[in-house]
Amino acid sequence: MYLQKRNRILRTNSSIRSLVAETVLTPNDFILPVFVDEGENVKHEIPSMPGYYRYSLDLLVKEVKEVWAMGIKSVLIFVKAKDEVKDNTGKEAWNPDGLMQRSIKAIKNAIPEMLVMTDVALDPYSVYGHDGIVKDGEIVNDETVDALVKMSLSHAEAGADFVAPSDMMDGRIGAIRKALEATHFTKVGIMAYSAKYASCFYGPFRDALDSAPGFGDKKTYQMNYANRREAINEALQDVEQGADIVMVKPAMAYLDIIREVKNSVTVPVSAYHVSGEYAMIKAAAKMGWLDENKAIIESLTSIKRAGADLIATYFAKQAAEMVNRQ
Repeated sequence: MYLQKRNRILRTNSSIRSLVAETVLTPNDFILPVFVDEGENVKHEIPSMPGYYRYSLDLLVKEVKEVWAMGIKSVLIFVKAKDEVKDNTGKEAWNPDGLMQRSIKAIKNAIPEMLVMTDVALDPYSVYGHDGIVKDGEIVNDETVDALVKMSLSHAEAGADFVAPSDMMDGRIGAIRKALEATHFTKVGIMAYSAKYASCFYGPFRDALDSAPGFGDKKTYQMNYANRREAINEALQDVEQGADIVMVKPAMAYLDIIREVKNSVTVPVSAYHVSGEYAMIKAAAKMGWLDENKAIIESLTSIKRAGADLIATYFAKQAAEMVNRQ
């Protein structure tokens, strides 16, 4: 049998497969989300996210030092606010002595080169569990943006390298950029959650921070998962308003959106491999239905192949260990 082209030649063995691989994972691809709690020597496993923890600041610093040594160069901070500081204004979010601000300082003091990104949204501080200020049952846009600006400036003052608005309010990227410029925080970047969908895959995350909405849902501000062109529109607007990086969230069920956004912008594209996606792999592996390590690498490779330059993932540490061994 004569064939003009035998495609399998480039799949013959692991050496040639590695040489011609189009997508290669490295620890440089990963952003590690970290959950912070008050107290000392606190390490609470999140029940719906097996193997993932909320840390007090002392243990958080140890964890961040460990992942830095593995080659992970960025963390994304989320804090669990106490019930007594929650209200409908979000004022705890810009408390200079708040848990977020102390977390930023602790990490930057311990590992100055670590790139610190911070979540900017009001849901951890809201009595309603929503990403914005509530009036008459509505999440109001413009007053929320004012609060997000204060929050972003507080993070910048504490030493954050990037603020990451995850709220999906209209106009918040432009307002934050203008405020950062006006206060001379000209080196602080913005990673915009540009295409954040109203997804069921966020459930375990809300357990981690006790931030589930107290009424209704988030569909009046997070995107309809049926929409594709809307994601491109949101990303382009965020870039125009001053975003340095745009994000698609979730990742695995939205690979087509990652590619669409990648094809439409010239800034780096990040994707968030979210808690529900993490939990599904963990649960299936526990049942023996798939190989956990192989599923992690295949999933993250697919996200990068789709166009993500950066991947926020709860598997960052585990994945870095694996790729470092290769």
